[in-house]
Amino acid sequence: MQSFSDAKRIVHPAAKPDGKVELSLPARRKRTAGGGEGANSPDFITALARGLDVLRCFRHGVTALGNLDLARLTGLPKPTISRITFTLTELGYLRYHPDTGKYSPGYGVLALGFGLLAGLEVRELAKASMTELARGTGGAVALGAFDGDAMTYVEAIHGSSALYLRLPVGYRASLDSAMGRAYLASLPVPACNDALARLGETAPAGAAIERARAELSESGCCFAIGEWQSGINAVAVPFSSVTGEGVFVMSCGGPAGLLPEAELRTRVAPLLRAAIAGLAGAPA
Repeated sequence: MQSFSDAKRIVHPAAKPDGKVELSLPARRKRTAGGGEGANSPDFITALARGLDVLRCFRHGVTALGNLDLARLTGLPKPTISRITFTLTELGYLRYHPDTGKYSPGYGVLALGFGLLAGLEVRELAKASMTELARGTGGAVALGAFDGDAMTYVEAIHGSSALYLRLPVGYRASLDSAMGRAYLASLPVPACNDALARLGETAPAGAAIERARAELSESGCCFAIGEWQSGINAVAVPFSSVTGEGVFVMSCGGPAGLLPEAELRTRVAPLLRAAIAGLAGAPA
C-alpha cells in the first residue's frame, strides 16, 4: 500500500509541456470536530454501526450470546443479526461455539483493544500516581473514559486483598457511578442535558447530577456513598488530559468498612486530587 508521501512521487500521466507535473489527490470532505450530524450524516455507515453495536453487547461478565440474545439487546431483526455475526466470525471478531450455538468475542477484538491501550499516553503517565494512591488508601483506583453509555476503565489498580469487587481494564461502569457522575458533572450544562436525553431511562437522576455538579464546584470531587453499589463508597475527579487525549476520570473506592465516608471526604479526596495534578492539562 502506498503512503501519502509515496503518492507525491507518482508521475502524473498528463504532464505539462514544461515537464512539470500537477498531482491530483483525492478530495476529502471536511469534517467538523465531533461530527454534529450523527446517524444523519452522509458519511455514516449504518451496517458498520450495527456491527459495532453487536460487539458492544459482550460486556464484563457476559461470556457468550446467541443470535436471539443479540437481537433482543440491540433491537435488530434476527436475520440482520445472523448476517452480522457471520461476518464478524469470518473476520475473527467473534468466535462461534457449535455446542451452544452462541458467540463470544474473538481475538480480533482483543487486538483492537490493546492497540488503543498501547497508544494511550495518559494511561502510562497515570500508572505511578494510581499505584501510590491504591497503596496509600487500600482502595481500587481506576482511570476511565466516556464510552457512549458508560465509563470504560482504561487502567485499574487494586490496593488491598480485602477488595471483593476487583474490576478489570475494559470494565464499563454505569454513569450512575462516582466516575460517571463526575464525567457528566464536568460537561457544560447543555452537553450534559443532551447526554442524559440520549441515555433515556438509563440516565442517572437529574438530582444526582446536580449534586455532583455542586460537589465538583465546592471540592473538585464527586462522591457516591453506597449509591452505585450497596456498601461501596467512591470518589472521582474528572480532568482534561495534558496529553490532549480528551477528558478522563480517576476514581478511588472500596467497601464502606475500608473507606468510610468521613475517610473518603477528608483524606482520600485530597490524595486523589493530588494524583491527577500532573495529568491535567486544563480544568475538565
